[in-house]
Amino acid sequence: MPSRLPFETSCRLFPNYKFVPVIVLQSNFFRYAPCFLSEFLNFARKTSVLMSQSKPISSFIEKHFLHFNSAALVDAARGYQKHLTDGKKMMITLAGAMSTGELGISLAEMIRQDKVQIISCTGANLEEDIMNLVAHDYYKRIPNYRDLTPQEEWDLLSKGMNRVTDTCIPEEEAFRRLQKHIYKLWKEADDKRERYLPHEFMYKMLNSGVLKQYYQIDPKNSWMIAAAEKNLPIVVPGWEDSTMGNIFASYCVTGELKPTTVKGGIEYMTYLADWYTHNSGEHGIGFFQIGGGIAGDFPICVVPMLHQDLERDGVPFWSYFCQISDSTTSYGSYSGAVPNEKITWGKLSIDTPKFIIESDATIVAPLIFAYVLGW
Repeated sequence: MPSRLPFETSCRLFPNYKFVPVIVLQSNFFRYAPCFLSEFLNFARKTSVLMSQSKPISSFIEKHFLHFNSAALVDAARGYQKHLTDGKKMMITLAGAMSTGELGISLAEMIRQDKVQIISCTGANLEEDIMNLVAHDYYKRIPNYRDLTPQEEWDLLSKGMNRVTDTCIPEEEAFRRLQKHIYKLWKEADDKRERYLPHEFMYKMLNSGVLKQYYQIDPKNSWMIAAAEKNLPIVVPGWEDSTMGNIFASYCVTGELKPTTVKGGIEYMTYLADWYTHNSGEHGIGFFQIGGGIAGDFPICVVPMLHQDLERDGVPFWSYFCQISDSTTSYGSYSGAVPNEKITWGKLSIDTPKFIIESDATIVAPLIFAYVLGW
């Protein structure tokens, strides 16, 4: 046989594309598998034949995820699909360190394909997707993070490596790289007495192209780039509790910038109230919550505010609710509360489809996104 098996020949030998990799690895052509598989995957990426015909992830999920949390994942994914098919819009909320967990690989495609119409996220998730974009090669993974001693943690700090579970974010290449560029935008706005929301400053920075010189991942895997290209509405409650928020505050302490240059939480709530009013129609917006915390707690309150505080009639409840969380129900826990509790606060209706998946969001969210995308 030739030293390299041409892809066209391979297709004649193995016409069922769906099973080609398996057949090759089990055949006498094993030693040709690497070059063959490379050509096959390149072909699949270019034509999308493999993905569009077989939907390998969705098919696997439907076949194997039959009970308990896995069944809840399927129910939630199907509910998400139905919500969009019915012509309704969806909000996704991001808590934790989902951007550092590189959720952007799937979330960016969700944005491009209009599977999400608005995002609420922490300030950390807003900036950390961009940090991963410009400093990915400098990140350090520590699989044995549970075994680190206090001295070893201190050594990481001394090296400018800020740990998030098993991943260290480099101070100089990530934080400071963004700082020098975002500061120019803050200062320009401050001098002109202009005011913007935190995500609007990030959009300006991305759309200017000034960060392209630093890109270290494929930009299609950045959800912030996808969002900026669409000018996707974003809500960032508690932005002050983030690295860029802390840096902005430091400039306010020194008098270099005015606190009013960056709009705050009340203005985000009024921004969201206006968006919800103009986009909810008669049936409401879906609420897909990843994790807990302020990223979810803040935006879900817009419905009772519109109805109870503004005393508006006909405000639709959130019309789909799903939360991925490992928080358990306990005394006073909000993130661990069952969805029905939200009925008593005027957030969900009796008929709102409700799902809770008690699992790791870094595993569950990409799978649900893959299902919704038809992967």
